[in-house]
Amino acid sequence: MKETTFVMGGSSAIAQQLVAMCLQQGQSVVVGGRDPSDLAALYGNSDSVRCVAVQATDPVSVDAAFEQLAQEGHQVHRYAHCVGSILVAPLVRTTNAQIDSVLSTNLLSAMYGLRAFLKHRKQLGGGGAAVLVSTCATGIGVANHEAIAAAKGGLEGLARSAAATHAPDGIRVNVVAPGLTDTPMAKAFLSSELMKAASARQYPLEGINSPAEVAQAMAWLLGEESSRITGQVLSVDGGFRAIRPLVK
Repeated sequence: MKETTFVMGGSSAIAQQLVAMCLQQGQSVVVGGRDPSDLAALYGNSDSVRCVAVQATDPVSVDAAFEQLAQEGHQVHRYAHCVGSILVAPLVRTTNAQIDSVLSTNLLSAMYGLRAFLKHRKQLGGGGAAVLVSTCATGIGVANHEAIAAAKGGLEGLARSAAATHAPDGIRVNVVAPGLTDTPMAKAFLSSELMKAASARQYPLEGINSPAEVAQAMAWLLGEESSRITGQVLSVDGGFRAIRPLVK
């Protein structure tokens, strides 16, 4: 039986790269997203990709997706949570609706997806790996990132605690924390060459992540090459939250 990876939020740019990497490794992939027609347009009708309609912020929908897969005989070995959003605004200008949306999209969806995966793996006897996506803004104070930093900081705490709880089950849980990545979600910050250059200069290793660079880190954390790694946050941010750039 092929190893199966469930990628939640399968229409994102990072998820698309991760799915391609999983397929290259000979895995079968389950891709979850709100609109199955969008997923079908991205991934076609390959026998190696199963598209599932699921609302990541709805726990009933998430649980139903895993239950459906189990009934069909799918065994999900790895879980990648690629659901997220960006909000750059000071807390005093952040509305209640925005706070609810940021927490639901970035933290609660991760809790629902990870919980369903952990239950699935335990029913199969344990083992497996999960990776969640955070942000470099959790490791250092970044102005106007209060809501997203709070949500992703909670996600990192979730991963560490779940990794401790399920280490005896052989289930690994890790996080990638990217810097700004060249995706449609970040287009407001990369809409001109001037803005791209200004953004790139914020990082000690000057530049902007590509989706593939983040996906490569996720694929590694899900794979056997990282079999001794759990409860970790892997920064993919050009050194942003770990070191200060040389001021010239």
